[in-house]
Amino acid sequence: MKERILSLIKNKYFLVFVSFVVWMAFFDPRSWQTIYEKKTKLKELQKKEAALTQKIVECRKDLQLLNKNAESIERFARENFYWQKANEEIFIVKTP
Repeated sequence: MKERILSLIKNKYFLVFVSFVVWMAFFDPRSWQTIYEKKTKLKELQKKEAALTQKIVECRKDLQLLNKNAESIERFARENFYWQKANEEIFIVKTP
């Protein structure tokens, strides 16, 4: 058994193969770890893109509503910027 392992270690093709695998796994700029990290980052960015796309759609709907109607402008300002009329108090209640 020792002789077989020793002959395998002395084999130049085996040494080249092992050194190639070590090089590709740890030292190459396109190592397996780097590829995994980039794929993870890509998935995270795609999720953010989907969320932002949805937010853009909602903002466009709000913009269309605001361009059509003056009452919607007042309602939007009251809800989002807490504007108030004279002699009026606003209480903001936040739920967990």
